[in-house]
Amino acid sequence: MKTVQQAIVGRLPSMLKSHTLFTSAFITGALLLTGCQSTSLGQSTAITAQQTPTAAKTALATALQKQRRQSFSYHGNIEINNDQQIANAKEEKSVTSGYIDDYCEDTHDQAYADLISQADTQNKDVLDTEYDAQRTTLKDSYLECSDAYEAWVDSQYDSDITVPASYQQLFDNYDEQSKPVDVKKAKLLDAYLLKPLSINSQGVYQPMAGKATMLASVQYQARNHYSSINQPIYIDFKNGDIYLWADNFAMFNSDLLDDKLGTKWRNKWLKIAIDDGTLPKGFGSEVIKSHFEALDRTFEAAPVSQFDYVAPNTLASLSPKLPEHQLPVMQASAQVIRRVQSAESYEQFYQDYMQIFYDRISKQYPELVQDSDASYEASDTETDKLTSRALVQQVLAMLKDSMNKDAETEESELLDNTTVQELYGFDKRGQLKWQHSRSAFPSKYQSADNKSGGIVIDALQQYSSISSKDMAFPNLPSDVQVPNASNSIDARQYGRELMQYYRDGNGTTIGKMVFDRLLMAER
Repeated sequence: MKTVQQAIVGRLPSMLKSHTLFTSAFITGALLLTGCQSTSLGQSTAITAQQTPTAAKTALATALQKQRRQSFSYHGNIEINNDQQIANAKEEKSVTSGYIDDYCEDTHDQAYADLISQADTQNKDVLDTEYDAQRTTLKDSYLECSDAYEAWVDSQYDSDITVPASYQQLFDNYDEQSKPVDVKKAKLLDAYLLKPLSINSQGVYQPMAGKATMLASVQYQARNHYSSINQPIYIDFKNGDIYLWADNFAMFNSDLLDDKLGTKWRNKWLKIAIDDGTLPKGFGSEVIKSHFEALDRTFEAAPVSQFDYVAPNTLASLSPKLPEHQLPVMQASAQVIRRVQSAESYEQFYQDYMQIFYDRISKQYPELVQDSDASYEASDTETDKLTSRALVQQVLAMLKDSMNKDAETEESELLDNTTVQELYGFDKRGQLKWQHSRSAFPSKYQSADNKSGGIVIDALQQYSSISSKDMAFPNLPSDVQVPNASNSIDARQYGRELMQYYRDGNGTTIGKMVFDRLLMAER
């Protein structure tokens, strides 16, 4: 499947777009409701003997479709590196100055410093006659550069002025070139953030039992510093509820909003009801069906050329290299299927998926779509905007708006020199044991003919049978492993109580600013 973890990673470049905040939330909700579609622990498929692209696509499609109702345990890991970004920043064609008007002088000074260093290694003086030719060359190059730069500046106002082609190209694209500060920033990002950072998740998915769990964790470990945060998540499919561990939000909530909270949320879950009763009957089931139909149709339309078989013993030779600690699991597979999409193809897949999903929901529930535009525009004044129905209407309206905007700007926003790679590993019985997603995002100074990305994100998800000995949340007490009425706080009920607390004139300064706006909307 597109796991929640990989769905987020796969869309990371588009998170810079305005639509992602609400579309990712909507689709993530669908994925949470449906669970993963990417591991079949109860059924197996014989490994095909004909390792052709067509066979690879067919085998993968069959496996994914069979895996949707299977129970499994999973563990995910995300690694981020910018090794290629640092390498790109060090390319020979990088410029020597951060500012275009200093380029000629800084280039000359650097070249002259190199000549002095050369003379020093030979125990000679740079002013010796044997260096006359080189000094003259440096002087001529500086004058040529200066003249070209002045001409280039003047050409911005007078189209009749010509500039040597090499300098024209250099100055026209100067802002896109690597600067010394870019190298420094890339190294600092790598040393102080990316290398010490680790992102993991683990849990179980049990569709027949109507539940799924996730323990998401982020660790930061440097020489003299270690930080870790864990967020337990419990999903009750039958009742349509999501539970978050309330302890993680208690301090924030107490400081900013609820000054009377105290320790009421200690060792408690925060219950968030997906449907408060205002959505049409069967809406959740239809979301699941629409999600799977959109996935199946977009997968079916994918070109066969995107799929192939990869020998496990060649995985180590992929470039950029796979993370060392992820590689052993992948190499132990009996068979690996790969899918590679260009940025344009991946973006098109996303747009097609969203269109199919939206069209089916629109057809099944036209009342949600017909009212959605008005609900979206009036969201600041309507008193029922926090109901499940109103929120879905707003999301559908924003989803439609985002698809229209993407259709208008798609060509200019695409990054043609990036790729998204997905690997699927099977054991000897044909069972899917892991899947890996690699996304490469180019740096601003990456050349058009350089296919390697600047930032590379590797997400590995492993699957296994569920063990009765393993606790879903090993960091929580045994009596709160499963949320219930006694160990959870109903977010909707709590919200109504907190609203009344502010109506009575109580609360924090920041909270009063927030709730005054909400109360004004009710009048």
